Amino acid sequence: MKKTFYLPILLLLAYITACSSNGAPAEEEQSVEPQHTILYGIIADNYRTENGIVGKGETLGKILSRYGISAVTIDKLDKVSQEIFPLRKIQADKPYTAFIAADSTGGGKLDYLVYEKDLIEYVVFGFKNDSITVTTGQKDVTIRRQKRSSVIESSLWGAIMRDSLPYALAAEMEEIYQWTVDFFGIQKGDHFTVIYDEKLIDTTHVGIGRIWGAKFNHGGKDVYAIPFKQGDKIQYWEYDGASLRKQLLKAPLKFTRISSRFSRSRLHPVHRVYRPHLGVDYAAPTGTPVHAVADGVVTFRGWGGGGGNTIKIKHAGNLITGYLHLSRFAKGIAVGKRVSQGDLIGYVGSTGTSTGPHLDYRIWKNGTNIDPLKVPQEPAEPISQQNKAQFEQVRDRIIAELNGTASPDMIITDLENPLQLPDSTSTEEKE
Repeated sequence: MKKTFYLPILLLLAYITACSSNGAPAEEEQSVEPQHTILYGIIADNYRTENGIVGKGETLGKILSRYGISAVTIDKLDKVSQEIFPLRKIQADKPYTAFIAADSTGGGKLDYLVYEKDLIEYVVFGFKNDSITVTTGQKDVTIRRQKRSSVIESSLWGAIMRDSLPYALAAEMEEIYQWTVDFFGIQKGDHFTVIYDEKLIDTTHVGIGRIWGAKFNHGGKDVYAIPFKQGDKIQYWEYDGASLRKQLLKAPLKFTRISSRFSRSRLHPVHRVYRPHLGVDYAAPTGTPVHAVADGVVTFRGWGGGGGNTIKIKHAGNLITGYLHLSRFAKGIAVGKRVSQGDLIGYVGSTGTSTGPHLDYRIWKNGTNIDPLKVPQEPAEPISQQNKAQFEQVRDRIIAELNGTASPDMIITDLENPLQLPDSTSTEEKE
């Protein structure tokens, strides 16, 4: 009985073994794809690579000649590359990588040379099979969503550096809040929270992307920056839907300090007599860029006597702004020239009656001088009534994220369609 019981099982096992060995009903073997090392879009398996840095005064032609590329070929490359990346744009201290293939002599032949324009973009110069190619590419960038907070002790830049935040974040914050927060008047204890996209290649920081929202507490008051698209442009708005963009910039330059304020009776530093000083003096190094504080038309450009090189610009609302003691004027600035808010118009100097480099900034309202530090600020167009409900939903979600109370389905990842659910395949990581 025992033999009869085991026989069918033994026969079944033998059948399965035979089928497996013959490739029949048994599970089919899966083919394995070959693995390659890819660098700059090039299969690098059969190449020896050499890394280098462009030396001061070194040309691409000089680098290529070291790898045996002839002058004739370099001349052809120069012509081919004109529309894509002219060879004259090669800069010192930039890295490059040579891809060298073994040749019949046992030496090596340069097939590709890759020049890195910056941390992300690169140019591939190809010489394989006696053909010349020039292509551009970008490294794979990972986007990681970050929320960071910091308390200011001396300055925004100081807080950024102390807390190891991206330097570019300070510039972006100044850009967003330039009409609303006087960054040279911020106080110890002011603090901010900001949500932004960090760009990474592998684990290396290579920049920042969109600012998804910010809260800046200045003098005990929270000033929000909520991104929202109205019309065809994404801009930043305050909590109540007022635009962060105002009629005038807080200041026309990045200054060191205010050396003299608006006064009806000030002791003149040169003439040593009391007379009105109808502007604000911003101390800054010679050559510091000066920008138009609002859209307008240049009505004066020239020598202003004691004011030295002077520019005056007429703006809406019967306002005129003046910029005195400039070292020189920006290219293209002339009477009748229309300028936009933030346009470069000149550079700080010490021309005219002056004891040192500074900008004397003045404002006239209906022909009368007024204190530039006390000009009532009119905001740009606010959120429209038809967009108000959607704006408030976006605002509440962003504020919840800033405060750390947002659930994953509240996170906004698309400002074109801000109220849709996040894409589960997004590469963004929530901190």
